[in-house]
Amino acid sequence: MENIVKIKIQKIYGALRPSEKKVADYILGYKGAPDGLLIEAVARDCKVSQPTVIRFVKAVGYEGFRDFKYALVKEEGRREPEEGDKIDLYGFRLSRKDRLEDIPGKIITTSMEMLEETLQSVQVREYKKAVEAICRAENIVIYGVENSICTANDLLTKLTYLGLNCRMYGDYYLQNVSAVNLSRKDLAIGISYSGCSKHTVEMMVLARQAGATTLVLTNFENSLISKYADILLCASNRQFLYGDTIFSRISQLALVDMLYAGALNMSYDKLSRKLNKTSEIVSKRAYGEEDEVL
Repeated sequence: MENIVKIKIQKIYGALRPSEKKVADYILGYKGAPDGLLIEAVARDCKVSQPTVIRFVKAVGYEGFRDFKYALVKEEGRREPEEGDKIDLYGFRLSRKDRLEDIPGKIITTSMEMLEETLQSVQVREYKKAVEAICRAENIVIYGVENSICTANDLLTKLTYLGLNCRMYGDYYLQNVSAVNLSRKDLAIGISYSGCSKHTVEMMVLARQAGATTLVLTNFENSLISKYADILLCASNRQFLYGDTIFSRISQLALVDMLYAGALNMSYDKLSRKLNKTSEIVSKRAYGEEDEVL
C-alpha cells in the first residue's frame, strides 16, 4: 500500500499512542481488499477497543472510520501507470500521475524507510571493528567513484576534522599508486553503493595485497566488493537495480556519521581536543554578527 494514506500514517506514527500504533501497524501491513475492512475486525485483530481505532483514523486526518475506509478503497482503485508512464527507482515509484505536492512526503517516507533498514542491517560487531580500525590506523585512504564520491568527501572531511591522517584521490592512477603503497598499519576504505564498481573493487584488492586493513561501506551484503573486505558495513539487503540510486547517499551518509561519532566516542579525550582546535580555526572563517561583508 504505497499511497497517500500510508504517507499520512507514517508522518504521524511517532506521535501515536502505543495502542494506536497497533492499529497503524495493522493497516500498513494489511494485504486484503480495503472494502472488506470492518472496525470490529480491526479492533479485534489489534486487541484494542473500537474507540482506539476511531482515535487513530482521526489522528491520520479522517472524520471517521467510514471516511478512512473510503480513502483506502479510492487508493486501491487508482489506475496503475502504463509502461513508459512511470519510473521505478530504488524503493520509490514516480509517475506522471503523482501530484507535485505529494512528492516531498514520498521522498521523506522512502528516506526514513531506508534509514530504518540501515539500522537493522548494521552489525554491531562489524561496526565496532570499523571504529577501532579508524582509531588505530596510521594512514587512512578512502576510495569511491561516481555517487559515492559525495559520501567519500563527507567521510574525508569528518575524519580530517578529528585530526586523523586521511586522504582521498580523484585520479584513478593515483588511487592505484596509493593502494599498492599501503602497509599493515594503514586502513583502506572502499565506498560503493552497488559493490560492483570496478575501480573501487580493484582498490580493495590492491590494498589487501599490500597488507592494509580494508573497510567496505556498501548497500548490499553479498556484492562483489564484500569478498575483499576485512570489515563490512552494509546499509541494506534489498535487490539492486542498476542506476536506481537516488537514495544511495541517505544510507551511506548515515554510516559515515556512525563512524565519525563512534571514533570520537572511542578516543574522546584525544579527538575532542583536536576537534575543538579545528572548530576554532573554522570559526575564524565565518562572519560574526557585527562583521561587515566586503
